[in-house]
Amino acid sequence: MNFDYTKPNVGNTDRLIRAIVGVLLILAIFRGSWIGGLLGAVLLVTAYFRFCPVYTFFDFSSNKDVTPVSK
Repeated sequence: MNFDYTKPNVGNTDRLIRAIVGVLLILAIFRGSWIGGLLGAVLLVTAYFRFCPVYTFFDFSSNKDVTPVSK
């Protein structure tokens, strides 16, 4: 496991999906679901920085420009 936040591991399609779902979940705050809003904020942050810490634990990358580091 190489935890290097300077190398993006979220690809363009993944980033777009995270941003859309994040905005929709943030709108859930207005329906009384603060947990959904919090999850939406996390998705927006990971889409903005193009780095997902959970992907690092599984040595996964949806970014096709960067190859995963071999063990």
